[in-house]
Amino acid sequence: MEDALLVDWSRAQFALTALYHWLFVPLTLGLAFILAIMETIYVKTGNVIWKEITKFWMTLFAINFAIGLATGIIMEFEFGTNWSNYSWIAGDIFGAPLAIEGIMAFFMESTFFAIMFFGWDKVSKKMHLLSTWLVAIGSNLSALWILVANGWMQHPVGMEFNVDSARFEMSSFWDVLFNPNAYSKFLHTIGSGYVMGSLFVVGISAWYLLKGKDVVKAKKSIVVGATFGLITSLFLIVSGDESAHQVAVNQPTKLAAMEGLYDGHERVGIVAIGQLNSEKEIGDNQDEFIWSIEIPYALSFLGFHDMNAFVPGINELVYGDEDHHNIESAASKIAKGKIAIEALTRYKKAKKEGDTLVATTALADFRANEKYFGYGYLKKPEDIIPPVALTFYSFHIMVGLGTWFFMLFFLILYFAMLNKLDGKKMLLRLAVISIPLGYVAGEMGWIVAEVGRQPWAIQGMLPTGMATSSISVAAVQTTFWLFAIIFTGLLIAEVKIIFTQIKLGMENH
Repeated sequence: MEDALLVDWSRAQFALTALYHWLFVPLTLGLAFILAIMETIYVKTGNVIWKEITKFWMTLFAINFAIGLATGIIMEFEFGTNWSNYSWIAGDIFGAPLAIEGIMAFFMESTFFAIMFFGWDKVSKKMHLLSTWLVAIGSNLSALWILVANGWMQHPVGMEFNVDSARFEMSSFWDVLFNPNAYSKFLHTIGSGYVMGSLFVVGISAWYLLKGKDVVKAKKSIVVGATFGLITSLFLIVSGDESAHQVAVNQPTKLAAMEGLYDGHERVGIVAIGQLNSEKEIGDNQDEFIWSIEIPYALSFLGFHDMNAFVPGINELVYGDEDHHNIESAASKIAKGKIAIEALTRYKKAKKEGDTLVATTALADFRANEKYFGYGYLKKPEDIIPPVALTFYSFHIMVGLGTWFFMLFFLILYFAMLNKLDGKKMLLRLAVISIPLGYVAGEMGWIVAEVGRQPWAIQGMLPTGMATSSISVAAVQTTFWLFAIIFTGLLIAEVKIIFTQIKLGMENH
C-alpha cells in the first residue's frame, strides 16, 4: 500500500510540474519566431512602427521566459529526487540529450536573450536581429534535446542492457537522436508551440481592436500572427499524422486508448466525437460507446497509411491473437519477463560465486527473454492498458481545438485582407477566448502522450512502479503541495504582469 501511494504521489508531483511548465514553454517557442519575423520586417522596411510592435511583444516574451525557467529546472531535479531508480537504470542515455540541451541550446538561448532584450540601440540593427533569431533557434533546440530524451522513453532504441550494472547503456547516439518517435514528437510539439504563440498574438491584438486601442499596430500584429498561425496549423496537422503513425507502430495500446477501441478489426474509422460507455470492461460484450460519430477508414489510414489495415484493440493486445494477426498476449509477455528476471538473479548469484557454467546458462536465458524484462514486474495482463477515458477525451479535445484554431486563423486572415476585421466583433471575441483554449489543447496533448504511455516509465522496459526513489510518501506529499503553491503563485504573477502590460498599451511597454 505504501509503495502504491509513493508511486501515485510521485507521478502526481511530476505531472503537476510538467503541466505548469507547459504553460510557459509553448509561448516561448512560438512567440520567439514571431518576434524574429516582426523585427525582420522592421529591418527590411525601416518602418519604426514595426520596431515598436516588436519591442511590445518582446516585453511579454521576456516576462514569460523569466518565469518559465523555474518549473523546467525543478522538473529536471525531480528525476534525481523522486525517480532515482529510473535515473540509475537510464541515466547513461537519458542524461546525454539533457546535458547537450543545457550546455548548447540553453546557454545559446540565454546569452542572446540578453542582447535581444537589452541591446536595442546598443548594437547594430543586423546584430540585434541576428540575436533575436538565435534566441528563437536556441529555444527550439532546447525543445529538440528534451524531446529526444522523452522520445527515447516512448520508444527505447540505441541501447544495450548491462547485466552486471543493471543499467541501460547507449550503443548508438545517432539511433537515439534520429529515433522516429523522437523527431515526430519534436515536430508536433514545436508545432503546437507555434500555434500557441500565434493565438497569443492574435487574441491580444483582437482585444486591442475591440477596445479601439493601438489599432494600427494591432492590425499589423494580427496579420503576422494569423499568417504564422495558419501555416503552422497545417504543419501541426502533418506532424500529427506522422506522430500517430509512430504511436500505431510502437505504442499500440496508447492508440487503442486514444480511440476507445476494444475490438480490433480492419478498415477502422476514427471517432470524431462520442461518449464512452463508462461500464465497458476489457473482455465483455458491451458497446464501447453510448453514441459516436465516426469517420470511416480514417484510423487504419492514420495509423498505418492503409485504409484496409487491421488495427488491434485493447482485447487483442491484452489477450493476444496469434492465430490471425500474430499478436502475443500480455500474459505470455509477463511470463517471459519473469523468466528474464529469474535468469538475471541466477546470473548475478553465479557470477558472485564464480560459477561460470551457471552464469553463462543464466545469461543466455536472460538474453532470450530480455525484451520482455519489464513485463515481469507487472501483476496481471490488464495492467498494460492505460486509463482509457482520460486518454480518449484528452486526445479528442486536442484534435477538436486544433481544428478550430486552423479555422480561426483562416477567418482572421481572410477578413484582415478584405479590411473588414473591425466589423467582426464576434470573431474577435472568439480570438480572445481562444488564448486559454490553446493552453488547454497543449496540456491535453501531453496527457495523451504521458498517460497513454502508462504503465511504463520506459515503454516495454521499465514499469512506472519500479522507477521511483526510496523516500517517504510524506516527503513527496509535502513537496507536492509546496510546488503547487509556488507554481500557482508564479502563474498568477505572470498573468497579472502581462495583463498590466497589455492594458498599458503598445506605446507604454
